[in-house]
Amino acid sequence: MDAIYAGQRHIYDLTRKYYLLGRDGLIDDLAPRAGDNVVEVGCGTGRNLILAARRWPQARCYGFDISREMLETAAGKVARTGLSPRITLAQGDATDWSPRALFGIDAADRIFMSYTLSMIPDWQGAIAAACDVLAPGGSLHIVDFGQQEGLPAPFRAALFAWLDRFDVTPRADLQSWLRIAAEGSGLTLAFRPLYRGYAWSAVLRRPV
Repeated sequence: MDAIYAGQRHIYDLTRKYYLLGRDGLIDDLAPRAGDNVVEVGCGTGRNLILAARRWPQARCYGFDISREMLETAAGKVARTGLSPRITLAQGDATDWSPRALFGIDAADRIFMSYTLSMIPDWQGAIAAACDVLAPGGSLHIVDFGQQEGLPAPFRAALFAWLDRFDVTPRADLQSWLRIAAEGSGLTLAFRPLYRGYAWSAVLRRPV
């Protein structure tokens, strides 16, 4: 991942804002309670964490990424915003992580994944790992590329070909796998397409 993002990290936010749709809506839906912790899996440049910290000042925000290059960019951005006291960053693997080991917290009240599953080879493992560390009453929020099911076929073919150049693979069976993960972990699942299937959104919740 460092090889991919060594150069891209400097222009990542500027270019991605035009096609990573649904990220801000995900952040608005987090709705953490006072004192809750919010963890982003695959935090990249820190863009989403900074927005989450500003949107939800009552929460403590954490983020991790497997790329040291991205974390270097994220740390600089967080420092410049003055949010370092409320945002903690760490290096970690989305398929095998512990809130205690990374951040010194027992569980995550809110977890979110924004356009990460389409880049993680073992994306099913990343979902399972997040479900395992979700606190009672907590929720896992996901937004990622859909299958463009409501959009013209030429657009779908062109987008998928372009994404493939960057090792991005929209997960056609995301909904069915989330259903399996929810049932196996005792979670509820809400799933919906966005922008005629351009993106898919999901929320898994653990009962109190």
